Amino acid sequence: MQLLDSSQPLRSTCPYCGVGCGVAVNQDAAGIQLVGDPWHPANFGRLCSKGSALAETLEHDGRLLHPLVDGQRTSWDEALERVADGFSQIVAAYGPDAVAFYVSGQILTEDYYVANKLMKGFIGSANIDTNSRLCMSTAVAAHKRAFGADAVPVCYEDIEQADLVVIVGSNYAWAHPVLYQRLAAAKKSRPDMQVVVVDPRRTATCDIADLHLAIAPGADAYLFNGLLHHLRREDALALSYVEQHVEGFATAFEAARAVGSIPKVAQVCGVPESQVGEFFRMFARTERTVTIFSQGINQSSSGVDKANAIINVHLATGRIGKPGMGPFSVTGQPNAMGGREVGGLANQLAAHMDFSDAENIELVKRFWNAPNIARQPGLKAVDMFQAIGSGRIKAVWIIGTNPAVSLPDADKVRAALMACELVVVSDCVRHTDTTACADILLPAAGWGEKDGTVTNSERRISRQRALLPAAGEARPDWWIISQVAQRMGYAEAFDYTKPAQIFREHARLSGFENVPDFRSGGQRAFDIGALAALSDAEYEALQPVQWPVNSASPQGTQRLFADGQFYTPNGKARMIAVAPRLPAVVTDSDFPLVLNTGRIRDQWHTMTRTGKVPRLSAHSYEPYVQVQAEDAQRYRLQDGGLARLTSRHGSMLARVQVSDDQRPGSVFVPMHWNDAFAKAARVDALVAPITDPISGQPESKHTPVRVAPYRPAWQGFVLSRKRLELPDTSYCACSRGTGYWRHEIAGEMLPGEWRDWVQGAENDAGEWIEYRDAAMGRYRAACLQDGRLEAVFFLAPDQRLPEREWLSSLFGQAILQPAELAGLLSARPPLGAVSDTGRIVCACFSVGAKTIANAIQTQGLGSVEAVGACLKAGTNCGSCVPEIRRILEKHAGEQCA
Repeated sequence: MQLLDSSQPLRSTCPYCGVGCGVAVNQDAAGIQLVGDPWHPANFGRLCSKGSALAETLEHDGRLLHPLVDGQRTSWDEALERVADGFSQIVAAYGPDAVAFYVSGQILTEDYYVANKLMKGFIGSANIDTNSRLCMSTAVAAHKRAFGADAVPVCYEDIEQADLVVIVGSNYAWAHPVLYQRLAAAKKSRPDMQVVVVDPRRTATCDIADLHLAIAPGADAYLFNGLLHHLRREDALALSYVEQHVEGFATAFEAARAVGSIPKVAQVCGVPESQVGEFFRMFARTERTVTIFSQGINQSSSGVDKANAIINVHLATGRIGKPGMGPFSVTGQPNAMGGREVGGLANQLAAHMDFSDAENIELVKRFWNAPNIARQPGLKAVDMFQAIGSGRIKAVWIIGTNPAVSLPDADKVRAALMACELVVVSDCVRHTDTTACADILLPAAGWGEKDGTVTNSERRISRQRALLPAAGEARPDWWIISQVAQRMGYAEAFDYTKPAQIFREHARLSGFENVPDFRSGGQRAFDIGALAALSDAEYEALQPVQWPVNSASPQGTQRLFADGQFYTPNGKARMIAVAPRLPAVVTDSDFPLVLNTGRIRDQWHTMTRTGKVPRLSAHSYEPYVQVQAEDAQRYRLQDGGLARLTSRHGSMLARVQVSDDQRPGSVFVPMHWNDAFAKAARVDALVAPITDPISGQPESKHTPVRVAPYRPAWQGFVLSRKRLELPDTSYCACSRGTGYWRHEIAGEMLPGEWRDWVQGAENDAGEWIEYRDAAMGRYRAACLQDGRLEAVFFLAPDQRLPEREWLSSLFGQAILQPAELAGLLSARPPLGAVSDTGRIVCACFSVGAKTIANAIQTQGLGSVEAVGACLKAGTNCGSCVPEIRRILEKHAGEQCA
């Protein structure tokens, strides 16, 4: 694999979370090398474990390389004609609202712009929505209610300059690792800085917290309304600021007063009064305060109100628009913000303009010369797929996302797609849960092959540059969409030949008739008009810049609202009267536990990219359900055993982790696993299609479930150099290791003969050795080829199975030694073997728990820094530091005992 230009480092932007880290890529004799870009202002050279492994995801295995129609390879011309004809015929027969696009926060701004323009401007429907609906549409709605525009007021430097950082509903350490490390470094350099974490779970983020409020799920608005009431009662408001720059404060204060005093807030939130009181006092006395919020707030049936409750306390104290203060929504995807800019949400028009304003519609119509422009909002994601299921929408084009896994009520989403008249999927991956439902598959360029821009959580636009030639016949999304548009009869409006043309048009639209007013900029917040005249060379060299970028701020804008002026008709911000309410669906005797979903440290979304990297699967290699110890005892769940989770909508299987990090009554399951990596493990099959009435964002953090032990007839694991199809398994979780695939399996029916089942699954004519304990129901086998290990099978009636780490290490050897052969079927390493590292803790340097514990014991290591100096663990992205600290604490406890 050869870079397009290996003469100098190529700079681009990471395709994972909304931090928007810069990367620098070059090539040497050892291959493609990727590091953090030391000049990028989002990360200054830092990368998380996922970003550090990007170079390991660039191989073409698993890629969709050619257009497919009805499963058969075809030419681009034929595939594009089929798409255009299919959409045109359905629009002609049923009208424009019979078709829909569902796009992604992982495509580039230029891709987003063209898709939105085609659907809303020329097909004439607003039925285009995005998977960003699932992660940040709540923040969009809250910003618009409070500020009159979807404008994030802060910058990353504010996090470092704050004296108090409140993190609400975010496992910041795992979901936004580089920003978390910037915060951790700031706190280390300024020990007086305080950090409060508000989260029902104790997560890795709590490692640096001075106070953790483990509030009841869904109680956030009660907490922040209570805080607003406390601030007023204690005369901690910025009254002059409120009088000059804020409206709606009287009703907001009255709603907050109804929540009551600290004892009542503590009772509703389920935390001690002392903790609530301490948090309120910390906030009241600390002017430089940043409140970071993410999915724990957003993914709620009352998420917009929760977000506005947070914004209210900042407006009431004047803590906005100044260094080190402000409410900060951090986005989950690399270009969720870019999608917001171009109108990627069904209720937006373009360039932050809305259907609610007739002048906006006419403005965009004239700019696009689009007589058929949509005039009302389209269907939001959950409603869209329900309309597909009911047959109202007869054709859907899915671009760069996997809704059969990620949407709530996922089984019904899959059924809707299977029944839909025309399903088109553009993706870079051949086999996903969603591509399995497609009639037409279009191969899209992947990261490293795409050229365009993305916008991160602090409004910073960065270039994502093509580093490699496209795989196979893959093409950029903007090209695919433009080609379809031309074949539908809109050639003049979609005659793009390069992304720079699209960006210039996008920039021109942002400044089009965006007349100056009292803000000294434009009347619309989003304005990058100063970039509209970029030459191709200037676009290629574009440096990261924060919008607005206009005549008033040609070099960009670090933070907003410094002058106390907002994007409302009278220039004042709005405090919103929030009436807190608990989640829409509550637990009962049939479903007594609350399911919370979220991310894990080293995987991304549905794992199509990160699942290719062995070291990213080593920390968490199968789906799990985390349960508090008392709940585990109550429901007869065993740590390490399997469990079935059931809701009113679906069920799944997962491995049990017993942990006191959970609140009693709550369980946590990661969102990432799907049919491509684990059978019966799609957590969103359990989640109800309940949404916030304003934002349309699903309630993914509060699903009533029951959890029961799953006791199959047998369990086991298989390590093999190839991925296997294992028949008669009810549970099968696959992950890629270095030189092998790991399969964790279970089944409800015993095969007639284990030897036949095993050798049929491996289908290898090598030398087999086996061990059978008929009385105990245990069977073990290994396959070797010329002394090299090809596969091992360990099967038993329960989960009492040996550890896998030493066995895994044998796949790195060309020939097994006699001592290793002797221990193979007992899984016991030879005396003195050092390859049993234990479960991987540090993904960046592949350092295991046993290695860390041994170094602590034998070398007397007493700090995270000492472990890092000895083993390098924790010295790159830092995401494993909390776990290293726990290993140190455990060792110290054992020493004291």
